[in-house]
Amino acid sequence: MIANYGFQATVTALHGGGMIMGDRFSQLDIPLEWLDRLGAVVVCVDYRLAPEATGTTLVDDCYQGLLWIAEHSAELGIDPARVVVAGASAGGGLAAGVTLLARDLGTPAIAAQLLICPMLDHRNTSVSSRQYADGPGVWTREMNAFGWRCVLGDLTDDEIPPYVSPALADDLSGLPTTYVDTGSAEVFRDEDTDYATRIWAAGGQAELHVWAGGFHGFDALYPQARISATARRTRADWLARVLSPDRAA
Repeated sequence: MIANYGFQATVTALHGGGMIMGDRFSQLDIPLEWLDRLGAVVVCVDYRLAPEATGTTLVDDCYQGLLWIAEHSAELGIDPARVVVAGASAGGGLAAGVTLLARDLGTPAIAAQLLICPMLDHRNTSVSSRQYADGPGVWTREMNAFGWRCVLGDLTDDEIPPYVSPALADDLSGLPTTYVDTGSAEVFRDEDTDYATRIWAAGGQAELHVWAGGFHGFDALYPQARISATARRTRADWLARVLSPDRAA
């Protein structure tokens, strides 16, 4: 789905759902906020889901969507130098994988990546993953393990590429400016903070927010809560800076 109000900046939005559910309309209110505030073109990319699709199929689908945007930039009236790849949860992990893939293949250009509580590490062994296990929750360690099993299929640990599980990437240099946010009370907290830390260690630019008391997807499920409003506003402020025409110039 494309919403084009004749402006040049572009956000490529990848939906969440543990890579096993959802579609391009999932959590659509969040990217539509960016459209309303920033006047950006918003492209919501659909991708095939596990377990029917496994391995690199999901990230390849997202990458093809990004290539389509680059190839049709003149038709869409967008600036190919101001394309942001964004996603929440599974979509955040796919956004990270797509950005790694685009870096390694040398195309297309990505101005920034926005990773909202991203699903980055199939190993599921962090302290936070163990903290949020064996109990009720929006996305628990057990749910996370199930989602990853569906995606990885028959792949062995040695066969899993970093484009699928971005935390495996040995080299996080050369990535575009990055925004990472997560809740302090969720499975992905530690893998997300580690990803931002490793971008800094590689000489990159990252902005990290860990929202105190935030559980997985808190801002989507309870958008009127004070913490949710603050998280969404902070994210939009960052996007506004990244997509500023003055910055691109």
